[in-house]
Amino acid sequence: MPGGNFDAFIRAIALKRDQVPSFREYPFNIPVVRHLEELALDPRVTFFVGENGTGKSTLLEAVAVALRFNPEGGTMNFRFSTRDTHAPLHEFLRLVRGVRRPKGGFFLRAESLYNAATYLDTEVPECLDSYGGVSLHQQSHGESFMAILTHRFGPNGLYILDEPEAALSPLRQLALLSRLHELVTQNCQFIIATHSPIVMAYPHAAIYLLTQEGIHQTEYKETEHYRVARDFLNRTDSMLSELLKGQMDFPKES
Repeated sequence: MPGGNFDAFIRAIALKRDQVPSFREYPFNIPVVRHLEELALDPRVTFFVGENGTGKSTLLEAVAVALRFNPEGGTMNFRFSTRDTHAPLHEFLRLVRGVRRPKGGFFLRAESLYNAATYLDTEVPECLDSYGGVSLHQQSHGESFMAILTHRFGPNGLYILDEPEAALSPLRQLALLSRLHELVTQNCQFIIATHSPIVMAYPHAAIYLLTQEGIHQTEYKETEHYRVARDFLNRTDSMLSELLKGQMDFPKES
């Protein structure tokens, strides 16, 4: 039943469809918004998956902003804006809250982590100890992601992650799964947009597939992400041959 997970910090996301000015205008014309009515969230982990352009990041950003996170990422206390580009979708969302309240939270997005790291260094350097004591700018993209996951994320938190795999090697994605599970056992809730068949393999998560035609819940092994990765790894040579149309004999270097 939608919104029935009372142990979740956020039980469901609903669109105030009667208040939408026009479904022909952005952001209401993107697939996820056109089809959004109410989505029940898992109290532990919910994934949004789908092709580029279906609106995963747009929806995730709107949820984060509705929760009063900074649109460019960080905690609810981050106060910076390098460019105000977020859509007003958050004003048309209704978040169905559970009986519990999170003790912490973070909006982690790959594309604007540089801006969040700069804010930490220049505006609140006294907070760096909460991130491992080392400037995020002095670490690689993947290392800074893991530093936040390891040091800043804690028990009873609500965490929103936008394509975390963008910064992580396959091995680090496995480390992410391990840290994710550790935090889930400490009563945390995650909402994650991802393309990674590794990340979305987390057991018993709710997986919502976003398409041009609608939104529906699916199983991990039914996702295109899993099937394509499986088939490519099992039939690498034949798939490459088909994809490259027999052009496997590359010119020799002179």
